[in-house]
Amino acid sequence: MSASAASTVTFESRFATELAEMGIPWKAEEVPSPRLLVLNEPLAAELGFDPAFLSSPEGLPLLIGNAVPDGATPVAQAYSGHQFGWFAPRLGDGRALLLGEIAGVDGRLRDIHLKGSGRTPFARGGDGLAVVGPMLREYIVSEAMHALGIPTTRSLAVVATDRPVQRETVLPGAVLTRIAGSHLRVGSFQYARATGDGALLRRLADHAIARHYPDAAEADTPYLALFDAVIGPQASLVAQWMLVGFIHGVMNTDNMAISGETIDYGPCAFMDAFDPATVYSSIDETGRYAYANQPLIAEWNLARLAEAMLPLFDDDEELAVERAQESLGAFRQQYSATWFAGMKAKLGLDGVADDDASPLTDELLGLLREGRVDYTSFFRRLGSTARGKGGPARSMFPEPEAFDAWAERWRALNPDADAMDRINPAYVPRNHLVEEALGSATEGDLGPLQRLLEAVTDPYNERPGVERYAEGAPESFGPYRTFCGT
Repeated sequence: MSASAASTVTFESRFATELAEMGIPWKAEEVPSPRLLVLNEPLAAELGFDPAFLSSPEGLPLLIGNAVPDGATPVAQAYSGHQFGWFAPRLGDGRALLLGEIAGVDGRLRDIHLKGSGRTPFARGGDGLAVVGPMLREYIVSEAMHALGIPTTRSLAVVATDRPVQRETVLPGAVLTRIAGSHLRVGSFQYARATGDGALLRRLADHAIARHYPDAAEADTPYLALFDAVIGPQASLVAQWMLVGFIHGVMNTDNMAISGETIDYGPCAFMDAFDPATVYSSIDETGRYAYANQPLIAEWNLARLAEAMLPLFDDDEELAVERAQESLGAFRQQYSATWFAGMKAKLGLDGVADDDASPLTDELLGLLREGRVDYTSFFRRLGSTARGKGGPARSMFPEPEAFDAWAERWRALNPDADAMDRINPAYVPRNHLVEEALGSATEGDLGPLQRLLEAVTDPYNERPGVERYAEGAPESFGPYRTFCGT
């Protein structure tokens, strides 16, 4: 029986068929003894899979690409990218495969993608493998982001390969099964443009319109409408990152999905003490992708997308540039509007005039920075201050008098404490807890992982028994660095 028949899910190969020049048909490396570490059963059901099937000896090979379902044509996708500002014309999936596309129960098309499935022609000397820790990190953080309501790729499963992988030390291998609206990236358009094949660039744009922004097809200038349609979701996405203190860590153009989903969770982390200059990634030596720089980098990446798409905007290059610049000018306005609305909501000031809320917001961020106050805990505790119990938030400041003066003016605006509790999470994947869970899982103990997932996938509901998941890192933890896992 074929995997697709057993799972009742029908696979398609739209990318592989429609954009054959942008993918190399390839097979995942064989894994003799796959072992399931974690399966996202609710997501499996949303996609139409039977979780029991996926957990079975017949289903595990599908999750790692060793059983190719009917209708699937696995390919390693080609794309370019600006990596830390430097352009690489040929990157591509060095250790990943697009297995195919499926329509979930809701009919929406999604990619099934494998990470750590072995070397491909894009591996550039790498081994094409992944290890347990980074794959579980993506699982934890992407599912937490989904629970926070932030657009993201999601994790269906992590399967251990029991294959030793050499990194700094020898570590156990794993494959992540990732779900995405698509894996079309800014780097995909850069690759198509770099080939010099105008027809390919146009077909890629048509594919993107059909997949993500069908209304653009009805516009007078469909490709400019596509570019316009990409800008808004990116502005909103990065604003949402900033509001929860998320730091992506490696915002290269090949890591920006045009769908507006967060993609490629490598050296990512949630900020502990508030500091706009925070960098966790060990490979970001100059701080290019620091917390405060993320909106600027997103805008920069979109400018690179515009450059790649210029031939589609107008035959007159000068006019095409003018149109692209005019469109790109909307990014900052859309970002600022989304971020400020979100910050007002975090402060319980939805109905308050912007002119009244703005000075309070600016002053508060300065106080948080000066006091190096834990970002997530502060906003969660601020709800108690709105209810007249200032102690929990006040105690976070080494010199609380300035906070007292701020809080008095803020409370005069009647903040909505219940609304604040609905938008300020109690639980995020705190770095010390993520490291604890990954370390235990690497040693074979999945208990800490499961307990952390239970907390962060229900982030707004404070409840007994999970208090430690709401606490900041101990003083003994740090300085913290994250690694991409390759």
